[in-house]
Amino acid sequence: MPGVFEVYVETHFSAAHALRGYPGDCARLHGHNWIVRVSVRCGELDDTGIAIDFRVIKGHVKDVLQGLDHCNMNETEPFTEVNPSSENIARHLYREISRRINSEAVRVSKVRVSETPGAGASYWEE
Repeated sequence: MPGVFEVYVETHFSAAHALRGYPGDCARLHGHNWIVRVSVRCGELDDTGIAIDFRVIKGHVKDVLQGLDHCNMNETEPFTEVNPSSENIARHLYREISRRINSEAVRVSKVRVSETPGAGASYWEE
């Protein structure tokens, strides 16, 4: 069985959200300092022994998060129609970052979004 490398970058952004239809406090507008971890897999390293440069991943993640940072996510696509839950945010980030990074050599394997240090959600596609 061939080996697989998985590298990740972790960053954060700040944003508010409200969970429409939620039967509790989270239905009201509130904010989090979201923590995002993007994991990328590959089977081969380049000539310098690198799967993908961390700077490349960080740049794409930064570009995608720029649209969410310091905003009310309920007023930002796609969350005007889809609840901005940790699960939906993880799926959105996975798909947007995958569109930018995925190639024959590397693939986004998972995105984890945490709204607090002890609670979050991961999304990946098999």
